[in-house]
Amino acid sequence: MKIFFYALREFDEKRFLEECAQKYGFDYDYTSQYPAMDNLDLAKGCEGIAIITNPVDAAMLDKVKENGTKYLTTRSIGYEHIDVAYAKKIGIRVAHVTYAPESVADYTIMMMLIACRNMPFIMKKTDVQDFSLNGKIGREISTSTIGVLGTGNIGATVVKHLSGFGCRILMNDVYEKDELKSYGEYTDKETIYRESDIITLHVPALEENYHMVDEKAFEIMKPGVIIVNCARGSLIDSEAMIAALESHKIGFAALDTIENEAGLYYLDRSGDRLNNRERAVLMAFPNVYLTPHMAFYTERTVSDMMNNACLGLLNFDKGVENPFEVTG
Repeated sequence: MKIFFYALREFDEKRFLEECAQKYGFDYDYTSQYPAMDNLDLAKGCEGIAIITNPVDAAMLDKVKENGTKYLTTRSIGYEHIDVAYAKKIGIRVAHVTYAPESVADYTIMMMLIACRNMPFIMKKTDVQDFSLNGKIGREISTSTIGVLGTGNIGATVVKHLSGFGCRILMNDVYEKDELKSYGEYTDKETIYRESDIITLHVPALEENYHMVDEKAFEIMKPGVIIVNCARGSLIDSEAMIAALESHKIGFAALDTIENEAGLYYLDRSGDRLNNRERAVLMAFPNVYLTPHMAFYTERTVSDMMNNACLGLLNFDKGVENPFEVTG
């Protein structure tokens, strides 16, 4: 089997790809370019294609089908950037990857600590040798109520790790996990919005979750609430969040992902005039901390992503059960 990798990063992904090719015995080729109509012929004759978080629409799927591709995987957990329904319609099977949840869970708690202790402000003042205490007072996680929206693999790991801080934990998920009930309490979203000092999101970017944190949600939150999003940007209405920051309802927003971030991550856009008003406005707030959708980014996770992307395609080719297949 031959696999073509789009947007392959030579500085980290390539060594793991070489290990996989040797271990599993497949041929590959790659480009650092993201897939587009004008470069899809690079994968001509390859049974499998591996992409990252970039849009693949019906026209692109028609082209790769024409070029002989049977299988497509994304080196990410999320797959909303692929027109999965159309791929299924034309006979292209789609896979995604899983990876250890600790990377995002640990990053999420780091973001909470950064927000609680107001670290961006402290570091800016330290850079200009202002070592005074004025305006730098923080709060403690251990005395906070933390609301966790979504207790899948990552959300559940956040809950377990947070339990060591001794904080009160509220949780919400369609599917409750009995093993988490010793760490916190399952409740409805409205209670989480109303009672939490810190709210962290860990739900998928499904249609029913679009703007689950909206103007109405912010209205019932505590003044000074901390919002943490290391999941998907579409979960929070950016305009409503900006309004809540302006009204001082939000005390701090620690965001690894925002709406309309396509075309930004993971590219070097230094010096470019970015057409992204929401990001520009959010960055203007001293109590907003933005990182470029990299909560996942550890050596272990990149290894998992490459390994499972290869296995997802190879399982299709071998006709064996495939735990990485997207069936929805």
